[in-house]
Amino acid sequence: MEVAISAGGRLVAIAPLLFLFQLLPAFLQLPLVSGVDANDRDASTLLKLASENVKLGQYSEALENLNAAIDKKPEFSEAYQDRGHVLRQLCRFEESEKNYKRFLELKPGSSSVEKELSQLLQAQSAWDSASALYDSGDYSRALDHIEKVVLVFSPGCLKAKHLKVKLLLALKDYSSAISETGYILKEDDSDLEALLLRGRAYYYLADHEIAMRHYQKGLRLDPEHSELKKAYFGLKNLLKKTKSAEDNSERGKLRVSVEEYKAALAVDHNHLAHNVGLYLGLCKVLVKLGRGKDAISSCTEALEIDGELVEALVQRGEAKLLTEDWEGAVSDLKEASQKSPQDMNIREALMRAERSLKMSQRKDWYKILGISRTASIAEIKRAYKKLALQWHPDKNVDNREEAEAKFREIAAAYEVLGDEEKRVRYDRGEDVDEMGMGGGGAGFNPFGGGQPFTFHFEGGFPGGFGFNF
Repeated sequence: MEVAISAGGRLVAIAPLLFLFQLLPAFLQLPLVSGVDANDRDASTLLKLASENVKLGQYSEALENLNAAIDKKPEFSEAYQDRGHVLRQLCRFEESEKNYKRFLELKPGSSSVEKELSQLLQAQSAWDSASALYDSGDYSRALDHIEKVVLVFSPGCLKAKHLKVKLLLALKDYSSAISETGYILKEDDSDLEALLLRGRAYYYLADHEIAMRHYQKGLRLDPEHSELKKAYFGLKNLLKKTKSAEDNSERGKLRVSVEEYKAALAVDHNHLAHNVGLYLGLCKVLVKLGRGKDAISSCTEALEIDGELVEALVQRGEAKLLTEDWEGAVSDLKEASQKSPQDMNIREALMRAERSLKMSQRKDWYKILGISRTASIAEIKRAYKKLALQWHPDKNVDNREEAEAKFREIAAAYEVLGDEEKRVRYDRGEDVDEMGMGGGGAGFNPFGGGQPFTFHFEGGFPGGFGFNF
């Protein structure tokens, strides 16, 4: 029933007012009643927030909420369990163990927490093993252990992620290192260690421009970061020396270029992707300088890095020609030609090497007569006269077989070099072994077959002598 009273000539309903008055004591007493549970409710809310943080991988935020929850309620056992879990994720193993043990003090016999404590000990053991193996240089085994930390026990452990990337770099798995640092930088693009490591991965892939960007970004965040400064200025120095070596080679300053190439190679012996080009460039310059042995060494270094580098095979073939390793030159140039069959320059070089090999396998008539390749016809005749008299079988009764062989070579040499047309063909590398006496071949034996051999001195020796069969 609603009651109305008159107020200044107006009727006012009093039932709603009475209802509110009856509720007033309850509102006044509410803080006194709920005050006992306020900390519980706040700590629980913080625990829920921490749980959401963990799901999102926000371990630092989760730790802050858990610390606040425990500050509000020091006996909050669930908060100790969760904080132990978060600390394990961050590889803060000793602190994590203390929190798990504190939970077990508050709630002894919890099998789930005892299991987590066991996982913690496994995580710490895996981390210790990975660190020790990394220091000893056993990178493959170290990577196996750090994978357990990162993927199983402590996926939020930043130092484990950094170590994993270092191991990938040491194993020359640069693409994986780039992927791993990408995940890290997605969470925190100001991670200096990740910027440094990612820059190194690009550096060792010879993607120097991108490597430089990472170093520069890190140095903008921390201009005094020693490792970033070392990497940045080391790369600048390498690029400077490389360009100087190439520029001097183009200008024809070959000896200066050689020293610049060597200086560039000394910057970082492990930078294989870049050094392969330096070794090849050095080899080319050494070939131009005629330093065949050094050029072979440099091109071999390039081929050890990249066995499919056709240009290195070609240049090493040219270098072997300089050292008169004819068979080696043919082998390298033939392999290069097989890898690049359409390259006419390589085919021409191969033909030149094959011709040199063939010439090396025939008798050197100039050497047999003891004359130079520029000797005049008169010098050829004088040399022949002297040697023919020296090795005539009639004058070498005690060593007739040796003398006959020598005399046969001397006569064959004169047959080729004493004839202008044959000499020209011989100098060009043509096969003249089947001409005339056969260049001392199987068909030429002035002392064999039982036929008489006569020496004619006509008009002075040796201008008019002959062999009769």
